[in-house]
Amino acid sequence: MTVLHGLRRLARRFGVDVSRYPEATPEYQADQLLARHRVDLVLDVGANDGGYAAMLRRAGYGGRIVSFEPVREPFRWLRERTADDRLWTAVPWAVGDTDGTVDIHVAGNAAASSSVLPMLPRHAEAAPESRYVGTEQAQQRRLDTLWPELVQAGERVFLKVDVQGAEKHVLAGAGDRLAQCVGAQLEVSFAPLYEGGMLYREALDWLEAGGLSLMYVVPGFTDPRTGRMYQCDVVCFRE
Repeated sequence: MTVLHGLRRLARRFGVDVSRYPEATPEYQADQLLARHRVDLVLDVGANDGGYAAMLRRAGYGGRIVSFEPVREPFRWLRERTADDRLWTAVPWAVGDTDGTVDIHVAGNAAASSSVLPMLPRHAEAAPESRYVGTEQAQQRRLDTLWPELVQAGERVFLKVDVQGAEKHVLAGAGDRLAQCVGAQLEVSFAPLYEGGMLYREALDWLEAGGLSLMYVVPGFTDPRTGRMYQCDVVCFRE
């Protein structure tokens, strides 16, 4: 029995688990994968207040980040976070399959579950704090039309998408540019949570068709009443 195994057995008697740090953390895994694939630009679509990008910085990623957040209040928090980081840019756009104006349903949980799609009862019942509390208009852009403005020659791009069911719209708007990404991270759902939202099988098929292979899974939204996980993040890279 290893020392760690012995500590875990002892700790579990008191309702506590022990794991190796930092190797067991999503932050460490993210940094390892980004470094291994020499990523130097992260497109952070659906950034909210910048928590994901801040996690990458804590993990050691030092390359460029462009974070997209269309909802006004979290964008204000995001701008504050980027103020002292010259390699981290915040833009107030939604990303989807058309260029134009869209209505965004703003969720009550600090806008974390906001979406261009209607929320289904399953989601609202599992997380009542996420119910919509308003609507805002925002400018939406396609990634393939934005690409020349965002990506510099030779940059190795990692696309992270967390847009609450509308991931398919982002991928459609990326067009052939998805083939120029060395990796992607998508939030995927195991059951319908948003009207018209893409489920995990379709998401994985889309990524695999683009030449990306699943390499890591990050657990996500779980119904506290039942323990059923409804969402996770899939992290994929080119072999």
